Amino acid sequence: METDADLDRVDRAVLNAFQGGFPVCERPFDPAAAALCERGIDVTADELLERVRRLDEDGVISRFGALVNAEAIGGTATLVAMHAPPERFDEVAEQVNAHREVAHNYEREHPHLNMWFVVSVADSDEVDSVLGDIEDETGQPTYNMPKEREFHVGAKFLLDGPIPDGDVDLSHLGPDVEPTDATTITPEERDLVVEIQGGLPVTETPYADVADAIGADPEWVRATVKRFDLEGKVRRVGLVPNHYALGYTENGMTVWNVPDDIVEEVGPEIATFEFVTHCYRRPRHDGVWPYNFFAMTHGRSEEESKARIEEVRQRMAEHWDVGDEDWDSLFSTRILKKTGIRLEERAEANTV
Repeated sequence: METDADLDRVDRAVLNAFQGGFPVCERPFDPAAAALCERGIDVTADELLERVRRLDEDGVISRFGALVNAEAIGGTATLVAMHAPPERFDEVAEQVNAHREVAHNYEREHPHLNMWFVVSVADSDEVDSVLGDIEDETGQPTYNMPKEREFHVGAKFLLDGPIPDGDVDLSHLGPDVEPTDATTITPEERDLVVEIQGGLPVTETPYADVADAIGADPEWVRATVKRFDLEGKVRRVGLVPNHYALGYTENGMTVWNVPDDIVEEVGPEIATFEFVTHCYRRPRHDGVWPYNFFAMTHGRSEEESKARIEEVRQRMAEHWDVGDEDWDSLFSTRILKKTGIRLEERAEANTV
């Protein structure tokens, strides 16, 4: 597979191996390198560290560390669609992006709803206020599509090369911890979340360096990160790839008008496709938006993307009679904004 980056065999092995399951121990690059050696990839801990550092500096990965599940930490985020008149598109985009609550914004191919953005807030009651302001400023209605059911979130962007299944999992290494059912976080946990939200330092002892930055005990940091992983407050620990740099440039949001009585049956099946990175149930909007099921796919070419979407359609057709009017595919044509999700404010609001 061609990529925008110059990656050798070892780079590809590292990227495939550690998009999750990276160890949470004092010197994590030691067991990580040992696991690669067991798979026939001859690399030392120091060499692995330098490769990850280079991949980070070159933009091949967007960060290294714990991928925080913002929803489990606190606050809420919602997907919003709107129509931006073509003659005013850039003006409307600027007005929408000016709101600090707007984290991501994409132009997507659709005859009417051509702008899609994420609103991230500390309190769900703030959503209506933000959308009201956007409607007043732009003169355009917004269509709020909050997540009603999450079937799957978890992207792996694998490359041709060693460890093609990306199945190295060292998440069991580290402190022995037990998950809790806590829905709030402590002030110390808030400080940890804020410190690691952008990634861990790419060093021999990343967890100790985080502990030093927040004035905490290194063992507590490792235990908390591992516990958060078990509790779902962290989705995974590892390398977060820049999928564009890896050649996954076709970003397709397929939407489906699934009969309500079978959504809960269909959702888990579509979630099993490895190329479906996000899979949700969301509300319809009468007269404007007939779809209640979203599946995000990524491909390395238009042909690959179409083939993957067809696989989804065929699986759907096993459950109901899918007509041409029952689904659509919205590809992103431009990234209008992509910033953080204001996790500090969301974590603060959920701290006790």
